[in-house]
Amino acid sequence: MRKLTRRSMIAGMVALPLGHAAQGALSPYRLSPGGTSVRFTFDLSGIAQSGTMPIQSADIQIDMRQLQNSQVDVVLNVAKARTKLPFARAPMLSPSVLNAAEYPTIRFVSTKVQLGPGGRISNGARITGDLTVRGVTRPITLQAELFRQPGTGTNDLDHLSIGLKGALNRHDFGASGYADLVQDTVGLNIQAEILRKA
Repeated sequence: MRKLTRRSMIAGMVALPLGHAAQGALSPYRLSPGGTSVRFTFDLSGIAQSGTMPIQSADIQIDMRQLQNSQVDVVLNVAKARTKLPFARAPMLSPSVLNAAEYPTIRFVSTKVQLGPGGRISNGARITGDLTVRGVTRPITLQAELFRQPGTGTNDLDHLSIGLKGALNRHDFGASGYADLVQDTVGLNIQAEILRKA
């Protein structure tokens, strides 16, 4: 994924105000194959660890005229999750944690978009939705950012960068195994490049 500088991020905020685009309908976007990463963090025996989980499918609909009407539906592939500690992968996918054999996916479906200052999906914006893990669905709110690509014109909204960050308590979803080794909170960091569908 192309790294965003502070200058390009500020330019992106200016380029995506509420009511900027001429169209008001939802526009479908697809993920850029090489521009997406889903990272999670956790503490194992008091030491910070991280891993990745690929996106299986994504339905992203953005309304550039009324950004609060935008919608996200993302499905993650649990079975292909990886951690930097190879020996931690099997316990993570085991029945007492993610139970990948019975619940091979994690799904997030947005229900509400709260815009940031100036009516933008940038600093301060939040996306609330239903997160389903191990067949258990709970509401979660993620911090959201949406920017144009560096060097593109203000009307060029065909290639955008989106970021979602948040955290969850794994026990809320029944993923309670190895409680003596792994802390309750799991951090999420989703960075993606999206392309407007033709």
